[in-house]
Amino acid sequence: MTGLAGKVAFVAGASRGIGAAVATALADAGAAVAVAARTEQAGRVPGTIHAVADKIVARGGRALPVPCDVTDEDSIDAAVTATVAEFGGIDILVANAGVLWLGPIESTPLKRWQLCLDVNLTGVFSVTKAVIPHLRARGGGSMIAVTTTGVGMTDRGSNAYWVSKAAVERLYLGLATDLSGDNIAVNCLSPSRVVLTEGWQAAGGGQEIPPEMVEPPETMGAAAVVLAAQDSTGITGTVQRSETLIAQHVAN
Repeated sequence: MTGLAGKVAFVAGASRGIGAAVATALADAGAAVAVAARTEQAGRVPGTIHAVADKIVARGGRALPVPCDVTDEDSIDAAVTATVAEFGGIDILVANAGVLWLGPIESTPLKRWQLCLDVNLTGVFSVTKAVIPHLRARGGGSMIAVTTTGVGMTDRGSNAYWVSKAAVERLYLGLATDLSGDNIAVNCLSPSRVVLTEGWQAAGGGQEIPPEMVEPPETMGAAAVVLAAQDSTGITGTVQRSETLIAQHVAN
């Protein structure tokens, strides 16, 4: 696939899981990819920005590992600056960095609530804010925020993770209107089913998921490629589910 040839993608939260799958898929489609995340050295949870970038290069793609903490504006600015210096600009943003906390509200420590908001919501805001001028300078592009079907599952209660992701969806749906005149597509993308990422499994969540409810991370990668190819004349201002989006794209 070369549908994104000549494009540059900045993928936040790309050291493992969905972010790594998206970064690899975008590179396979022809984009040069900044693999951005905090993890530079292997730790308790597998995955580093260098391992993902090396994998992309081994597959014949272009990748740059860039350290990036989405809760730190200076770190974001340095990562974006390094990306532009290496690749000449940015056309695509995938805001995927996130932390997981699914405990009930009454047993959620305030610091965990705040961490979810800081990373999952304010982190998306900060990296988006930093990248917008670069997409505008390229004459348009695509921004994608990774969310979750849990946003709509109100029958299963409430938790910090779902609340933070719901706020991201509102942020991006409104931003699509704000940036339509700049030819920038703005969309949210969530898995249709559960992706058993390294972080999810480390937290013990994967033990409760039946096999038929599991979606491979590569599905999110394929769906992200579809949205990355958009501008404001195409798909924008939407919340997409991975498998549904891919099925519709194939049908068209």
